[in-house]
Amino acid sequence: MEVSSGITHRLYPLTEQSQIGELRRDAVALAQASGFDDVAAGQVALVATELGSNLVKHARSGQVLLARVADGRGSWQIELISVDQGPGIDDVAAAMADGFSTVGTLGQGLGAVRRLSHDFDLHSSPDGTVILARLHAHSAAVAGAAASPQAFSVGVVAIAAPGETVCGDAWAVAQDGERASALLADGLGHGSHAAEAANAAVECFAGMPAAAPRQLLDQMHRALRATRGAAVALAQLELAGPSLEYSGAGNICGRLLSGVEDRTLATQHGTVGLAMRQVQPNRYTLGDHTLLVMHSDGLATRWRLAHPSLLRHHPAIIAATLWRDNRRGRDDATVLVLKRNSG
Repeated sequence: MEVSSGITHRLYPLTEQSQIGELRRDAVALAQASGFDDVAAGQVALVATELGSNLVKHARSGQVLLARVADGRGSWQIELISVDQGPGIDDVAAAMADGFSTVGTLGQGLGAVRRLSHDFDLHSSPDGTVILARLHAHSAAVAGAAASPQAFSVGVVAIAAPGETVCGDAWAVAQDGERASALLADGLGHGSHAAEAANAAVECFAGMPAAAPRQLLDQMHRALRATRGAAVALAQLELAGPSLEYSGAGNICGRLLSGVEDRTLATQHGTVGLAMRQVQPNRYTLGDHTLLVMHSDGLATRWRLAHPSLLRHHPAIIAATLWRDNRRGRDDATVLVLKRNSG
């Protein structure tokens, strides 16, 4: 099974012009460290600058989340997610045109961001706008390689607690044909010791991602005994059925969402590595358009999806919107969204 894991986003407030340069420099440095050539790194710089300029000039409480994500070809993409709290874009079609500018920005417009991005999506409402841009290195080897077809799309937002340099949450997703497995682990507390526990759970998962949830959690329970322990949730999805098996211990929240369904998924009390009863997985039937949301307790649990139209968007847009609207702001916060691809 192809396993992806581990991104943590760095958070950049964008409320004044001087902050754009730091975002641009760090985005370019991350691109260069990820194998981007000068041309591709320059495109990352343009996208970072345009997103930052738009936030400074048009938005309230603008932020950009920066990370690198696996591209399915054995290489990296640079991911930038622009998040704000309004007032929204009045005319999205006009804003997407190259050269569109209302207050003297670079004149490139969001159309240029879309054109330069391998993956692009945007959702806007009066509550705010969320924009996803992923760029990859345009080398011949990468461009000519075929990505493995996947049945599910994944979006993750992972932010360390304020004042911490590492995130105490960790996650992983494995896919093989029409099957997918997802893990989210939240180490007790935050900081490096919490990260050690959560990463130990990911290492177990990566070694046996197709194993039965009970077997996986038993293995994690043994592996995490030398750590402070973690809350852990596991999900295994199969399109044959289609069905979901969900299990775990601790306060990871899982939800199934669609236009007609909003179901909270059950886990048991306990802490993996410290005290955990025998795991009892729960099985659910998946609708054609049902998506899975898993998040750590850095988000409030009593949330609702404010705009049902979000269900049509990329999982990263959904994850970032949920983080924006429901984060507690005092702990690590990770949101993982798994969505069935159409067709």
